[in-house]
Amino acid sequence: MRTAPASDQALAIERPHWAQVGPDLALGLENLRIHKLRSMLTMLGMIFGVAAVVAMLSIGAGAQQKVMAFIQQLGVRNLIVQAKEASDWQSYRKMRAISPGLTFQDFRVIEQDTKNITAATPLKRFTPAKLIPKPQRGVPVVYGVEPSYRQIAGLRLERGRFFGTHEAAEAAPVCVLGEGASRSVFGPGDPVGRSVKIDDQWFEVIGVVGPRLTGGSGVSGLPSEDLNDLIYVPLNAAITRLEDAQSQFHDQIDGIYLQLKSGAETPEAASVVQAVLNQSHHHAGDFSVIVPAELLAQQRRTQRLFETVMVAIASISLLVGGIGIMNIMLASILERTREIGVRRAVGARRSDIVRQFVTEALLISVLGGGVGILVGMVMSRIIALAAGWSTIVTLASVLLAFLVSLSVGLASGIYPAVQAARLDPVEALRYE
Repeated sequence: MRTAPASDQALAIERPHWAQVGPDLALGLENLRIHKLRSMLTMLGMIFGVAAVVAMLSIGAGAQQKVMAFIQQLGVRNLIVQAKEASDWQSYRKMRAISPGLTFQDFRVIEQDTKNITAATPLKRFTPAKLIPKPQRGVPVVYGVEPSYRQIAGLRLERGRFFGTHEAAEAAPVCVLGEGASRSVFGPGDPVGRSVKIDDQWFEVIGVVGPRLTGGSGVSGLPSEDLNDLIYVPLNAAITRLEDAQSQFHDQIDGIYLQLKSGAETPEAASVVQAVLNQSHHHAGDFSVIVPAELLAQQRRTQRLFETVMVAIASISLLVGGIGIMNIMLASILERTREIGVRRAVGARRSDIVRQFVTEALLISVLGGGVGILVGMVMSRIIALAAGWSTIVTLASVLLAFLVSLSVGLASGIYPAVQAARLDPVEALRYE
């Protein structure tokens, strides 16, 4: 009995699936090359879909990072009590009829009744009528605070020093400028050792605070102001030197800043502060208690929700791109029916046909996804430059967009591939 040649025996041995990856990729790339225009038009859906996902997530990540960085700057161990300003004189009189407003007495009671406080300071805010030297832009706001404010607010000094407890007790005429106020009043030079006249009082500049993030639009219930355009002076100096001696607001303050021990429960401390103030203010609602730690947690939840919504919206473009891939692959089956018949006739299995068409669909989605990522990065940069927004392209957004495009391509290619594998080889060979 004649035995088959060794070459025939080798052909009879089934090749493993992984060994077909190379030939399938080569065949898929060749088919895409033959139909360049059609392949490019099919990829456009994936390109724009992935680009939309990357760009939208980069805008969201930039905005969220800025807000969260500002909240972290407030201090996750801090509590802030902020006096609410009345919108008009009538509202102010009505509010003061039942509440004295935020006062030094409130500060003393809170400091006594709240546990685990490591640093505390009242804050009085002034807007000077005039400033000498004349600032290049608006007049900076003056903060009257205790020396502990530096620790609570996490101020970083670029030049000089912050005022100490002795200067605070003596109401010394010294001040520390914010980075924006320094540039506005003294230009690029070093202002330390020079003097600035606030209303009718001269103050010696002893330090300059480094740049700080600004909330922008009253974020977290705080007033909307440029935190770099500030002048810090000792609290006693603000009261005795800047406040009118006949003023009825001597005992009133604009805020209370507290820093708790590490590990202390800020929500519990906030509840104590809220209860103390509600009692003395008769529930007038003329203050707000701000807990940065809670705001940070809430902002992170908001960020996750925002990212989910953005991905869902942008994924519609990917879905449209997937429909385009499926449509093209179904049309390709009709064009290549005879080719499918020939492959089945020479021994190709149904799984080989499925793998061939799925590979082509994946190639379209992978190439489209790669180009889409680059387009998304460019769009993100253009948006940042044109609109002045902060945008951040994260690795997570790139991977997410790419994996979604890959999944859509795979899902869109399976149905046409199965349809191609189900073709009858005899009928396929007779197809014209």
